[in-house]
Amino acid sequence: MLAWFAPYAIVSAVHVILRFAGHPLAEPTKLILMPALVLAVLGAAARIRPFPRAAATVLVIGVLASWLGDGAGTFFPTLPELPMMLACFGIAHLAYMWVFWRGAGIAVRPRVPIWAAAYALWWIVLIAVLGPHTGALLVPVALYGLVLGGTATLSSRCGPVVAWGGVWFLVSDSILAFRLFLPDAMPDWTSGMVMLTYCLGQGLIAAGVVRAAGRAADGAASSAGRAEAGSGISAGGDPVTR
Repeated sequence: MLAWFAPYAIVSAVHVILRFAGHPLAEPTKLILMPALVLAVLGAAARIRPFPRAAATVLVIGVLASWLGDGAGTFFPTLPELPMMLACFGIAHLAYMWVFWRGAGIAVRPRVPIWAAAYALWWIVLIAVLGPHTGALLVPVALYGLVLGGTATLSSRCGPVVAWGGVWFLVSDSILAFRLFLPDAMPDWTSGMVMLTYCLGQGLIAAGVVRAAGRAADGAASSAGRAEAGSGISAGGDPVTR
């Protein structure tokens, strides 16, 4: 399964290196990231039987919405870039939240762990620090912060791969928020950090969800096999014992 994510890892590495170097090719390579991740998700999920249609479909929707957010200035040239970026990534986070909450076999805990309360504190601090600098975008930024924190919170119900994906996605958008609204406080190298943590977050979320779906399918198949074997024994009489 992991082999399907190799092209995404390669494209991510190239893009992040270009971003840290301030190379002009960093921007166009950014638009290759999420299509590569979609191919990874579909290729890896196609090997799962039965195919996890709901989780895979909503996950792909989230990745594609992220792609639109990555290229908001390119895809929506006549509209304000930042609001469109927030809207697209808001849709992506809602999709991820659905997968973490409703996706069959994705969550491994029945409840959100106590430590995830740290994400509520993160949101309060973020708005307290950046709120005075957001101007007319205060409400959209606050709402986006809620869905971003919601994604990280619900990811904590899942396995460590997905949970770390939620952490890195939140770190990425936090750095980006400071670059947007407090640019003088952020050195140039933080642009590379935004994309490094973003690529990590997206990749871990996608790989973790597909892996969890595969394990859930394997578990269901094993249970069905045991049930079938049990019914066969019952039909044929008690097994010989000594």
